[in-house]
Amino acid sequence: MDKKVDEYIEKQKSPQKEVCGKLREIIFNIFPDIKEEMKWGVPSYEDGKYYFVALKTHVNLGFSLKGLSKEEIALFEGGGKTMKHIKISSLKDIDKNRVVELLKLVKKK
Repeated sequence: MDKKVDEYIEKQKSPQKEVCGKLREIIFNIFPDIKEEMKWGVPSYEDGKYYFVALKTHVNLGFSLKGLSKEEIALFEGGGKTMKHIKISSLKDIDKNRVVELLKLVKKK
């Protein structure tokens, strides 16, 4: 775990702070040896395949679209051409099964 990511999470306001911590926990539970770093000013994983960013009213969990089909890309939100995301506003909004499925889907590509 990267200390800079610890610092990033600690400086967030609630509920974004708790959401970021939970997403990080889920990522490490699935991929214990995943590379974590600060990239683009936010926590990034697996050389940019995933990221999360705390925004004013929610947290975006972002995913690389590389290698995904149109049907798979439709599972995400946003208008990016190389990255899309899902929005999470609170801990109760985290659908762990969906998050795990999406993380594994992108990891395979």
